[in-house]
Amino acid sequence: MPDNAPEPGRRIRVLLADDERMVRTALRAILGAEPDLEVVGEAATGAEAVSLSRALSPDVVLMDVRMPEVDGIRATERVLATMEDPPRIVVVTTFENDSYVYEALRAGASGFLLKRAGADELVQAVRLVARSDSLLFPAAVRSLAAAHASEHRTRDAARALRERLSEREAEVLALMATGLSNAEIAERLTVGAATVKTHVAGVLAKLGVRDRTQAVIAAYECGFVAPR
Repeated sequence: MPDNAPEPGRRIRVLLADDERMVRTALRAILGAEPDLEVVGEAATGAEAVSLSRALSPDVVLMDVRMPEVDGIRATERVLATMEDPPRIVVVTTFENDSYVYEALRAGASGFLLKRAGADELVQAVRLVARSDSLLFPAAVRSLAAAHASEHRTRDAARALRERLSEREAEVLALMATGLSNAEIAERLTVGAATVKTHVAGVLAKLGVRDRTQAVIAAYECGFVAPR
């Protein structure tokens, strides 16, 4: 569970950011019907999303990628850069291979959701990103990272990354990149979940990233993990 995850029993606070009122209304209706979820605000622009994130301190922001004034990428960067305990951000998009989505993940978004996703998928995505130590839709994140990683890869970057990690941390990062949760990694390595959590924290600190999505992106970009 992320360190800033909601306390058990407390509802997950969600901010909706989309320039289409009908989309926001539909999202509010779906999420508001769940007893453990609470929509605390709506933003019609990226600038409003930044302002309301600071004012309302939501746990999760559903951020449309393409919005007027400030797009979802810039809004994500600003929220994460200016809040001491920022929310986890899920970018919402029409096309999963959109380069905007990849840039949003690089900017610090924890995952993405397609606008055609069903109600159950939406609800589970919000719960997962708020309370879990797993990647949101790992196969899709890996596919997107693999498709764009070569654009950012630099010579000897994989070796440099490996030299910064302990042997066990490198093993954990490789397993994180496959989408395994802490519990699944612990089972694979025959160690305790607390030990894995410590190694994950070490990986994030040494890579200078916020969560496991950014760690996986970094692993692909430098060639530490090879696209399949």
